[in-house]
Amino acid sequence: MTLLDSRTAPPAAPESPKPASRGAVVLRDLGLGVRFAAAGGREGWIRTLLTAVGVGLGVALLLLASSVPHLLDERNAREQARSETRISDSPDANAPKSDSSVLRINTTTEYHDRTVAGYLMRPDGSTPVLPPGVTGFPGADEMVVSPALRQLLAEPGNELLRERLPYEITGTIGDAGLRSPGELLYYAGSDTLTPAKGGHRIDGYGDSREGDPLPPLLIVLTVLVCVVLLVPVAIFIATAVRFGGDRRDRRLAALRLVGADIRTTRRIAAGEALFGALLGLLIGLAFFLTGREFVGSVEIWDVSAFPADLVPDPRLALLIVVAVPLTAVLVTLVAMRSVVIEPLGVVRRGRERGRRLWWRLLMPLAGLAVFGFTGRISAYEYAPEKPFGIAAGTVLVLVGLALLLPWLVEACVNRLRGGPVPWQLATRRLQLSSGAASRAVSGVTVAVAGAIALQMMFAAMNADFNRMTGQDPTRAQFAGYSEDVTGEAATSAIERFRATKGVDVVIGSVEAYASRPGDYADEDVQPTTSLTVGTCATLRELARIDACEDGDTFVVHPPGDKDMTAWVDETARKGKVVEISSGGKPMRWTLPADSPTVQGRKDPMGETHYGIMATTGAVDAGKLPGATISVQIRVDRSVPDVAEYVRNTAAKVDPGMRFVTLDSVERDRQYASIQTGLQVGATAVLLLIAASMLVSQLEQLRERRRLLSVLVAFGTRRSTLGWSVLWQTAVPVVLGLAVAVAGGLGLGAALAWLIEKQVADWWLFWPMVGAGGALIALVTLLSLPPLWRLMRPEGLRTE
Repeated sequence: MTLLDSRTAPPAAPESPKPASRGAVVLRDLGLGVRFAAAGGREGWIRTLLTAVGVGLGVALLLLASSVPHLLDERNAREQARSETRISDSPDANAPKSDSSVLRINTTTEYHDRTVAGYLMRPDGSTPVLPPGVTGFPGADEMVVSPALRQLLAEPGNELLRERLPYEITGTIGDAGLRSPGELLYYAGSDTLTPAKGGHRIDGYGDSREGDPLPPLLIVLTVLVCVVLLVPVAIFIATAVRFGGDRRDRRLAALRLVGADIRTTRRIAAGEALFGALLGLLIGLAFFLTGREFVGSVEIWDVSAFPADLVPDPRLALLIVVAVPLTAVLVTLVAMRSVVIEPLGVVRRGRERGRRLWWRLLMPLAGLAVFGFTGRISAYEYAPEKPFGIAAGTVLVLVGLALLLPWLVEACVNRLRGGPVPWQLATRRLQLSSGAASRAVSGVTVAVAGAIALQMMFAAMNADFNRMTGQDPTRAQFAGYSEDVTGEAATSAIERFRATKGVDVVIGSVEAYASRPGDYADEDVQPTTSLTVGTCATLRELARIDACEDGDTFVVHPPGDKDMTAWVDETARKGKVVEISSGGKPMRWTLPADSPTVQGRKDPMGETHYGIMATTGAVDAGKLPGATISVQIRVDRSVPDVAEYVRNTAAKVDPGMRFVTLDSVERDRQYASIQTGLQVGATAVLLLIAASMLVSQLEQLRERRRLLSVLVAFGTRRSTLGWSVLWQTAVPVVLGLAVAVAGGLGLGAALAWLIEKQVADWWLFWPMVGAGGALIALVTLLSLPPLWRLMRPEGLRTE
């Protein structure tokens, strides 16, 4: 055996490891991005938190929006639970009683333009039914009140309301009996209420009848409101995930230097965005849960909600949880396509050829095409599937406007030359980074465009949901009608209104029905007309009377109505007897033979009066059976709280008096509620956009901290840099508002065509533009203090 033979055999070469699967590589790179975002030091955490806070604000608003269905369901359920179950719809004294039935009358009033809902109740037995939220039936001259009304009554300066509700507070209405925490509601007890005084009998609460469905045009409005409010939120979330993009790209370039390829860097960037989005989901949930606890104390446009009602719909919440991280990853990958990350630096594409316009126009054009495919919508015929087409078309148009803005900003700023130093600094910065500036204002652009389109829709539908009442507020501002005040009390009640502070004129009359005496077969109708008793001044407001003295009587014909004129003459026979009755013993009275015939006229309520009219000296109004009073009141509006003085008098005369404020226009309640919802939602969206723009502005300033410090170190004045920041914000904003106005007007015109309406006003955009401009000015002012701090010499330090 030789020495060579005795050598040990060389060890076998180790086997090369199996290449990892593609899925494992992707997960590894995403995990590495998460590690960079979570353990990237102070700078990494600041960047991640900026993204998370931005996403969190959007998520909080989306969770709020997803809670609206549950909120409305709970609100409607409470409303339905407290709706009364009547035994009789009329004040019938013979309506069946029971130990649990209750006599009730609505005593709702107004106080300083707020509705104070109330009911006066009297039990029929020992175990009366209780409204939801009430634990004990209030005794006579006692009341239970909502927490908001209790607080309002306790506040100084509300003596007039306390005078109107002179009942002792013995309890508080629970949440189960209230629509919202801010509702003003009371239930008062009475021992004098009777069916003859307007009370109706109920035997329970909880009417199961469904409310009236929304008309087709209101369904269209509801869909549009949801789209217009949520699209800016989605755009902002897509913008927030790109915070800190410049620093991230430089770090990825360092990874290229140690061997990472392009795909790896993109997956790492997606991992960072994914972590920021997931953290944003948690922060958004925290914002939502924290804000929900205080929502009961917040009232916007007279709308508030109970914290327990804000529960996100599970399906919508799941969609948010899935869509937000997915959007973050997709937006990051799309943004990386315009960036070349090389080992020695970052090159941003597009400087040579600029942004393309043609494909950006496709989306709004596609939205208009969807409208055309959907077809025009009639107010009377409506297909259930059409809301989806309306929503899809509106989303395409609004997102298309957001895509047009970067092209417009780049095309405009690239042509800017010369000017003062702040202007040159601003334009140069915009030329280098117009995309960031466009993203910052894209939410405002979409929100303003959507608001303009919706305002045009409201204006086009105005005539459908706001009708002219025919009332004349210049002749009288208030009107009341009572069936309870009869006899001598009727005439004294009119005098009490005349003696009220601030009252100028009272058109007060006592009204009854006069019929022609005689026996009539069942198929014959007894001729009947109205008998109105008042002063000469009052009668002149109701008929065209020239000469009038106390003791005069008149036969009044309705103008232009021959049939009714003949019917009046059948009853009002001059020199003949008429019979005045209300079911009891009739009163007979002879109409004087010399009574002149005059023409009736419309009163301030818009109603034409006719029949028999008599002055107080001709008929004793206090002896008329079944007579009621009607008052129409003109006041001196210069007297403080004059409306409250008049309402207090009405409450003393008859708590159940139907008392209204005269208005020439009557608004549909469903239409008004949708408009209120738009105002509440728009306020929330504008606050979100303001917060998002401030976060974006601070992020951009932080990215340029060293550059700002260098400029200050070389002698640049702080005011110059402050003006440059203002111009950097102003230029994209002006362009964004221009796009918003043009796009909003076009979208509004298309929607008006869709619902077969004409555009009522092309100049509705000015308030929206003003609000957008004010928002930008506010954000710029709030960003100036951080700007001064970032321009300190300490900004030159590096590690």
